[in-house]
Amino acid sequence: MKHLSIEPSILYFGTPVALITTIDQFGHANIGPISSAWALGWTMTLGLEVASKTYQNIISTKECVVNLADHSLHQKVESLAQLTGAQHIPAYKKDRYTYEPDKFKAGGFTKMDSVQVKPPRIAECLLQMEAVLKEVMVISDDPKEKGDTAVVLVRVVKIHADESIVADDHHIDPAKWNPLIYNFRHYMELGKELGKTFKAEI
Repeated sequence: MKHLSIEPSILYFGTPVALITTIDQFGHANIGPISSAWALGWTMTLGLEVASKTYQNIISTKECVVNLADHSLHQKVESLAQLTGAQHIPAYKKDRYTYEPDKFKAGGFTKMDSVQVKPPRIAECLLQMEAVLKEVMVISDDPKEKGDTAVVLVRVVKIHADESIVADDHHIDPAKWNPLIYNFRHYMELGKELGKTFKAEI
């Protein structure tokens, strides 16, 4: 093997696509597609642009829903990629993004009421996690990002899973759950199962 020293513009090395739903102070709903999301216990880490409507709404209302997209939704997700719910678009984004106040309509998504938070869930997403804000760390010195970004920690307070992917009362069946993966700016799905860890409960 021969390893090369490289400097890619992004480090999305196979991460799940999450659609973050939020509301603003007037109750208007927004959808923010992100590819930086991971969990530790019932705490999730979300990577967001500070200039995004999703970030602004979470800071304002302190609530969101993390809707995980499955592989069948890649075209709907991409239809939102160049849209923003923020009316003020930073100069470095103006040539690529368009303001869209109703991303549910634009993406062809359906609202569902949440149980413990105000932002709606996305009916088309088989896995939905209601969450509340815990902590925020703003990053202003990244060598590749043109604007400020933030690490946003949220606590999951309620999880909803479509019955088609549930193995029993509390577990997701990994053989039936096929998340949409963002792999160096390409949409992918899972391949065949190779095995399981000793911690697997099913």
